[in-house]
Amino acid sequence: MKPARLVVRRLAEPLVRPARSNRLRLFTTASSRPSPAAAAAVQPQPSDHPPFPISGPNPVRHEAPAPNPVPTPKNTLRDAVSATRPRNDWTRDEIAVIYNHPLMDLVHQATGGCTEDCSYCAQATRYQKGTGLQAKKVESVESVLAAARQAAANGSTRFCMGAAWRDMRGRKNSLRNIAEMIKGVRALGMEACVTLGMIDGAQAKELADAGLTAYNHNVDTSREFYPSVISTRTYDERLQTLGYVRDAGINVCSGGILGLGETSTDRVGLLHTVSTLPKHPESFPVNALVPIKGTPLGDREPIDFPSMLRTIATARIIMPATIVRIAAGRKTMSEEKQALCFMAGANAIFTGEKMLTTECNGYDEDKEMFDRWGLGPMKSFDKSPPPATSCSS
Repeated sequence: MKPARLVVRRLAEPLVRPARSNRLRLFTTASSRPSPAAAAAVQPQPSDHPPFPISGPNPVRHEAPAPNPVPTPKNTLRDAVSATRPRNDWTRDEIAVIYNHPLMDLVHQATGGCTEDCSYCAQATRYQKGTGLQAKKVESVESVLAAARQAAANGSTRFCMGAAWRDMRGRKNSLRNIAEMIKGVRALGMEACVTLGMIDGAQAKELADAGLTAYNHNVDTSREFYPSVISTRTYDERLQTLGYVRDAGINVCSGGILGLGETSTDRVGLLHTVSTLPKHPESFPVNALVPIKGTPLGDREPIDFPSMLRTIATARIIMPATIVRIAAGRKTMSEEKQALCFMAGANAIFTGEKMLTTECNGYDEDKEMFDRWGLGPMKSFDKSPPPATSCSS
């Protein structure tokens, strides 16, 4: 399980390579640089495309197409792509105008065993009878670092470690071991990322002292739709954890899952939440639900690809300095669809044998794809755009 972070010179950033670690999951990420936003001014026009209805065990909210926004002198998309610094004061209406812009032009402008009851997760203990997944002990420090060394040898630039926990209460020994893992990963010259559920301020500081680069804690969806998916923790508890992470000086990795039964309005709500945090997350993973038999969402139909593409492109435009990562669900995408995601502004991917409990693209497979599309990995901690080149006759 290695998080390999391959950087795509034109549009992508890290590759992820999940390392198998049972309860403690490891994966690598590869990233690529986003291309600069197009400078052409384009008048946004709302789309009358209705929300994509997805069948499944949970009720799906249907809504009528939103009325055309009242015309204003402000050209939302033009101003967004020509902005010189990130904004944290986006309104939902502005994000909706961008999200619903004609898709091809939107993409062009963007170029450049847990006790929770998360309805999508095979690791929730209450669904284990249906999924057949058994909880296992946390990996040893040495086994994790062995996987990290392999990831580094394969070109990974970020190594991600995860555990299926609700929070870190009563896990002092585990936290000490994770701190040792973080130190070992950093000694290999890679970024270190963990996802351990909810943490408090003291725990965040301990992780920061160990050298943690980033903490992953997704908000998953909009505030309004969230209770339809999870009832064992609140939306505000998720945001509180992100606040502790930020206060400790750790980079924030927070994104969402598409295909839970949400509407386009909920996807706009997700983007609004992360883009109006006091500081944008350094990393925004875009996951497509991988339905797992035995979970409440096990029969859900896949998210339609245009919705995935719109979310990526909108995220790139409203959070221009954020790494946008294609995460879970990429295994089901054709290479051409993945290339479109890069063109829409995604600049990182997760690569490896498994991503938590779901299948993931392998490092060799991703390297071949990068080579075919002319993409190349960037170095760890290097987020600056590539140097300009000039031609001489």
